[in-house]
Amino acid sequence: MPSDMQLKTMNFVHHLLLKASFGKFGWTAGNMPALELTTTGRKSGLPRTVMLTSPHQIDDVIVIIASRGGDDTHPAWFVNLRDNPAVQVSYMGAPKVTMNARLATPEERAEIWPQVTKKFARYGGYQSKTERVIPVVLLEPIK
Repeated sequence: MPSDMQLKTMNFVHHLLLKASFGKFGWTAGNMPALELTTTGRKSGLPRTVMLTSPHQIDDVIVIIASRGGDDTHPAWFVNLRDNPAVQVSYMGAPKVTMNARLATPEERAEIWPQVTKKFARYGGYQSKTERVIPVVLLEPIK
């Protein structure tokens, strides 16, 4: 599993690529659209930003997966948004917008997960590495 330092380094490099290319490169990764997610730190109350990919979209809803590479621990960003679902999202380089994050219901997950793993098999591999059910998160526009 990736260490916290490896994950932070990957995010730093991703941000650096975006900045150095003036936003021309870095908005896709692994054949998936990329997004910048800003949550509120559950302990610090400070903004916390991470680069993620979205393996699935449903109209204007962006789906993200809290896999952390199949680690037994949820990613920090997931725990943050679970405690405070108001998030800021810059999707594919668009200006940041406030969205509501929520965990997919069991029925929604049962529909979405097979679609994600069919297109991106590594998510199925991540699930097989851990006993936790990897969360599927829906980022929904606030209307």
